[in-house]
Amino acid sequence: MKRLFVLMSISLLITGYSFGQKFAYVNTELILESMPEYTEAQEELDKLSKKWQETIEQKYSEIDRLYKEYKAEKILLTEELRQKREKEITIKEKELQKFQKDKFGVSGELFKTRQKLIKPLQDKIYEELQDMATKNNYAVIMDLASNSNILYSQSRYDKTDLVIKKLGYSK
Repeated sequence: MKRLFVLMSISLLITGYSFGQKFAYVNTELILESMPEYTEAQEELDKLSKKWQETIEQKYSEIDRLYKEYKAEKILLTEELRQKREKEITIKEKELQKFQKDKFGVSGELFKTRQKLIKPLQDKIYEELQDMATKNNYAVIMDLASNSNILYSQSRYDKTDLVIKKLGYSK
């Protein structure tokens, strides 16, 4: 009987403690979009990406032209010349793949430039969220922007606009 009473007391304490927790959520994507610096950074990234994509398309065209020429002349070429042309096309294809990887790969220039431009803005948001959580005693602040599993939430817990205002921006 005494054990049952102790277990019930502990469960009531835990339940009471969990009801005292405060939660909030934000949409960091909306916060970022409200920042002019983010828009400028995105435009710069888009320009870089477009420039590199045009270079890639030019290189593909060059490879395609070389391949068509090779196919048209293949019958007339000696074995040595065929191998030389095939090797030339293969080298160009590998160079193109390397260029794509260097620019658009996981640790490519686009990724590094994005980190350099966007990370300081994300850090600024994170610092504001930490400050808000500390001052308002939030146990958890969730982000709706990145693949959130939150299926429903009441808008009174959405602190996105508050963070935007505290950062000095408007929607």
